[in-house]
Amino acid sequence: MPRFALAHAFRSRPLHRLSLRLAAGAAVALAALSPLRAEILIGQTTALTGPVATSVAENQVGIALYINHVNATGGVHGEKIRLVTLDDRFIPKQAAANARQLIEKENALALLMSRGTPHTEAILPALAQHRVALVGPATGAMVLHEPAHPYVFNVRSSYQAETEKAIEHLHTLTLNRIAVVYVDDTFGRDCLAGAMKGFKKAGLQPAALIAADRQQPDHAAIIAKIQQSGAQAVLWVGSNAAVSTGIKALRQAGSRIQVITASNNASSRFIEQLGKDGHGVIVTQVFPSERAMGLAINREAAQLAKAAGATLSPQVMEGYASAKVLVEALRRAGPKPTRERILSTLNAMSHFDLGGLELGYSSNDHTSLSYVDLSIIGSNGQYLR
Repeated sequence: MPRFALAHAFRSRPLHRLSLRLAAGAAVALAALSPLRAEILIGQTTALTGPVATSVAENQVGIALYINHVNATGGVHGEKIRLVTLDDRFIPKQAAANARQLIEKENALALLMSRGTPHTEAILPALAQHRVALVGPATGAMVLHEPAHPYVFNVRSSYQAETEKAIEHLHTLTLNRIAVVYVDDTFGRDCLAGAMKGFKKAGLQPAALIAADRQQPDHAAIIAKIQQSGAQAVLWVGSNAAVSTGIKALRQAGSRIQVITASNNASSRFIEQLGKDGHGVIVTQVFPSERAMGLAINREAAQLAKAAGATLSPQVMEGYASAKVLVEALRRAGPKPTRERILSTLNAMSHFDLGGLELGYSSNDHTSLSYVDLSIIGSNGQYLR
C-alpha cells in the first residue's frame, strides 16, 4: 500500500507546485532527524484521490503549514512530528483498512483528519479496539457529536447545525418552496435530518426530497424532479464533484433558482469547478472568513502561507485548525506521549484558544466549536460573508 509523506500527492492542479514545495520541506525536516532520535508518529487516512481529492488537497495544505512550522521551530518537547498519510480513495472499506495499518503496523499514536462520514464511521472499531484518538475528522456527522464518541475529538460544528441554518436562511429570504437533494449515504441522511429541523422551525414542508446515488448521481432525473416540484431554492448535499456538476446541469436546463450547499464544498476548487455558474451559490461555513485578519489564527496562517506560496481557503483553515489542536494535545501530554496519555489530555482540554476561537473538550462533550456561518460566491470568484 502506498505511503505518503506529509502534504504529499495533492492532486489539485493549482496546488501542485505548492504541494511539491511543502512536501520537499517536510522531507528535509525529516532527513535531519538522526536514526536514534524519536519521532511522534501520527496517522491519517483520507481521500488523496477520488471525488473529493481537490478539497482534501486544501485540507492537507493547512495541515502541512502548521506541522512543518512546528517541526521547523523545534518540534514538540524536542521531537519532530511525522505524519503518515494513506490514500483511501474515498472508499469506506479502504479507510478502515488504512486505519488498521496505521495503528497496528505503523504504531501511530493518534489519527488526524479523516474525510467523510461513512469513511470515519468505518475506522471507529479500530479506534475503540486500540484506544486511539482521532482529532478533527472532516465531517460534521451527528453520530460523532452526540453522544460524545470516546475516541473522536471534533474541531468543527455538525452538519445538522449547518443544514438547519441553511433552511432557516432561505426562509428569511421568503423562499418557502425548498427542495433537498442529498447523497444517499450516512452523510446525506445526516444533513437531511438537520434540514428537517429547519423546515419544522420555519413551519414548512420540503417541496421535494431527492436521494442521489453516491457513485453515479443521475443529474437529469434529479433536475427534472426539482423543476417538477416548483422549488424556489434547493439545498444540494454531496461531494464537490457531484454538486458542482449538478449545479452546472441545473443552470444549463434554464433554472435560476437559489442553490445552497454545505461546508464540505467550501473549497477554492469548488468555485473553479462551477466557473460562471458559481456566482450566487450559498455555501455554509464552519470557520470565520479566512480574510478576517482580526483573528490571530488567520494572521499566523496567512504569514506561514505567504512564506510557502500558499493561498488560504476555508478548507485550508480547517486543516490548519485541526493540526493545531492535535499539536496542543501533544504538548500538554508531555515528553514521550502515549496513546493513553493523548486521550486523557484531550478529555481534560477544557480550554484552548486557537487564536480568537476558543474550544474545549470534556469526557462527555467532544464537539468543540459550534460556529456556523453563511457565505455566497461572488462575481469575483471568492466566498463573501
